[in-house]
Amino acid sequence: MNKFKHFITPLLFVGLAVTFQSCLDDDDDKAMYHPTALVTVEPADDESFIMHLDDNTILQPVNMAKSPYGKKEVRALVNFSETVAPENGGSFRKVYVNWLDSIRTKRPVPTTDINDSKFGNDPVEIMRDWVTVAEDGYLTLRVRTRWNNPSAVHELNLLTGVNPENPHEFELRHNAHGDTNGEWGDGLIAFNLNGLPELNGTISIKLRWKSFSGEKTSEFSLRMRDGKQPQLLVEQLSDINIK
Repeated sequence: MNKFKHFITPLLFVGLAVTFQSCLDDDDDKAMYHPTALVTVEPADDESFIMHLDDNTILQPVNMAKSPYGKKEVRALVNFSETVAPENGGSFRKVYVNWLDSIRTKRPVPTTDINDSKFGNDPVEIMRDWVTVAEDGYLTLRVRTRWNNPSAVHELNLLTGVNPENPHEFELRHNAHGDTNGEWGDGLIAFNLNGLPELNGTISIKLRWKSFSGEKTSEFSLRMRDGKQPQLLVEQLSDINIK
């Protein structure tokens, strides 16, 4: 069962995986149904994993030996409980994962005149919300658009190379594949910018997109991942198909 029907409605994420790590003994405990945080799930070579809470804080699950997403690094909503007092000034925390729910996570793609049309140009709104955030080298967005066909796939892509004079400028493109009418629906999408050329340290990125009221832009301050391996970090410390 998808526990997020009340959180962002209506929505359905392509590739959605819901993992329950503890029984909800008390159905009235509504706090268990809400996400505690938005994290990056980063697997290690030994099949363990850590979760990046933000640019400075690492969560280590005490009740999960392996990532439910295998070797894939993804953004996810998580509900967790603290097990011990935070260590190292709070930058490293051991937590008990109650549940973990992945977000569709993609890489930006380059655009050219040849392939531009395949990304579509349908309007989409970017919502001001706690899950619309730039951190850990990722841009995570809560988006809103109109939908009518439950089986239709709404494809979102983050395009690079849209401004030859500014490699830090990106464009969010939406291809509704003809599903452009009906009621409003929300969804989540994350883009991994780590490893892109000319992106390192803390940078300012510019995002542009076509909204239902016209062209819009926004700027985000984004700190890129430092590239250290997860194990080293630990030792040192509803109905929209989104494709």
